[in-house]
Amino acid sequence: MRVALFVTCINDTLYPDTGRAVITLLERLGVEMGFPPGQSCCGQPQFNTGYRHLTEPLVHRFDRAFEDYDYVVTPSGSCAAMVRDNYPRIAERAAAEGRGGRELAGAAARAVPKTYELTEFLVDVLKVTDVGAYYPHTVTYHPTCHGLRMLGLGDRPRRLLEHVRGLDLRELPGAEECCGFGGTFAVKNPAVSAAMGADKVRNIRATGAEAVCTVDNSCLLHIGGTLTRQGAGVRPVHIAEILAATETGAETGTEGSPR
Repeated sequence: MRVALFVTCINDTLYPDTGRAVITLLERLGVEMGFPPGQSCCGQPQFNTGYRHLTEPLVHRFDRAFEDYDYVVTPSGSCAAMVRDNYPRIAERAAAEGRGGRELAGAAARAVPKTYELTEFLVDVLKVTDVGAYYPHTVTYHPTCHGLRMLGLGDRPRRLLEHVRGLDLRELPGAEECCGFGGTFAVKNPAVSAAMGADKVRNIRATGAEAVCTVDNSCLLHIGGTLTRQGAGVRPVHIAEILAATETGAETGTEGSPR
């Protein structure tokens, strides 16, 4: 089984430790990992802003970059959802317009079934919920919109967190409410986005948790910014970094602490 990491733009640019954590975690579980350098943006910003035609070359690029792999794993629910839900839509529209729809449909058909968000891959493909992690902190979990409504992650992330030794999982009030980021939504509607973020952070702080985690660093970017502006001590941390943490790492000071 050959597995590739699709690191995504935001992780590559702002949160490289999350990508490293995915590699560490999956290799610890015996997975042969690869990182094709030809990967780039999945096209979500362009597509969500209405530039569908500019997204089409990125569908082909994704297909070419990962063609030699059995699975593509990403620490991003939103980017996984972009591939799985929107790549077929892009191909359908192109076909209706008589513009390369057949080639796009082929690329989407190859990409969709092998693309997994990290927690899906762990639970559904590797069939594990206990990954040998150790994270001695109080944590609350925010289920992101793409994970909830497009991927249907359900309780997969929580099941993984519940098996982390030392972790005290706190229930988040209003967990299913959007944090307000929404990609370009935050740019186009900053006041509404900030208000939604403030609501989310109020609920996070009410849990008394040391850290808040999600499956998307884009949401953590928004939540973390709001927490920082409020001077809150709660730290944002991606679930991959929690699952990659071990007792040995905690003893040496290299793993196991909220960033």
